[in-house]
Amino acid sequence: MSTALECTVVPFAHLEQLREARAILVSEGNALGDLSRRLDVRFCVAVELLAGCRGCVIVTGVGKAGLIGQKVAATLSSTGTRSYFLHPTEALHGDLGCVGCDDVWMIFSNSGETEEVTRLLPIIRGQRQAIIAVTASDASTLGAQADATICLGRLIEAGAHGLAPSTSTTAMLAVGDALALVSSQLKQFTPRQFATFHPGGSLGRRLASVRDVMRPLDQVRIAAESATIREVFVSHSRPGRRTGAVILVDERGCLSGLFTDSDLARLLEQRRDDQFDRPISEVMTVRPMTVGPDAILEEALQLLGAKHVSELPVVDADGLPLGMIDITDVIGLGRSEKESGT
Repeated sequence: MSTALECTVVPFAHLEQLREARAILVSEGNALGDLSRRLDVRFCVAVELLAGCRGCVIVTGVGKAGLIGQKVAATLSSTGTRSYFLHPTEALHGDLGCVGCDDVWMIFSNSGETEEVTRLLPIIRGQRQAIIAVTASDASTLGAQADATICLGRLIEAGAHGLAPSTSTTAMLAVGDALALVSSQLKQFTPRQFATFHPGGSLGRRLASVRDVMRPLDQVRIAAESATIREVFVSHSRPGRRTGAVILVDERGCLSGLFTDSDLARLLEQRRDDQFDRPISEVMTVRPMTVGPDAILEEALQLLGAKHVSELPVVDADGLPLGMIDITDVIGLGRSEKESGT
């Protein structure tokens, strides 16, 4: 009881801190809402420049805007648009040599008057490369020379003094994400392509193909549908971790049904001992839900969650079993219990 109270009761000294933090979040959230309503056709021009870029998208900016630019460059790269961050100072001291004629620039600057940025503009224009500007005003030096200007508008920075870049950098980040994600949709970027760029961690495993993570047939119990339950469980054991189901096949070797440990427990609870020497086809689940080997694991997780099942046979186009997805192997990979139902 005391532990629960400690988690919910806020000391009086912290109340003002919480009020200030909540006010900052509300202030930045309201700014994003206002910005979303002010987006116009120039955003669409920027998206088309990104989607049509035959080279790389070069993202640049100074200070906090540059840090936001680094994140946006990474988001672009992971969603199907080749991109990298180039600091304006380094660009002016030799690194412009890495820029190609088919590249597109995305420049972040709240004021639009940052010296390092404005010095780049005539060089970019001389090379006839397109510029996407994310800045406060299209009347600024940067905004006026860009092919597509996303105007952030006059933003009031959060906090008591309103000095540290906060609301403005939040807006830049949100605009960068919107540009990256909408352009990826325009390019018809697929989850399978996304998986190629994210092979590591639980995200990478969720996006892997079913073929890569399923238990192969030599680790799965498989039996003829004509066999008795007793024969199946006596003679069809497999080494390693046991799956909770037996794959059953017809005379052609195609999947015909599934018999789970829960089915066995149900027979025992009902004291139907005589059924153990009857064909397992009489009590199997006929035409169970299946998944193909080339589906991504995320699709399999959604099926497991939506239907509240624990085993998912993997079959080819002809219905021949290839393996099994078992919930115990992927239980930690769903987004959450609430979302996936697993």
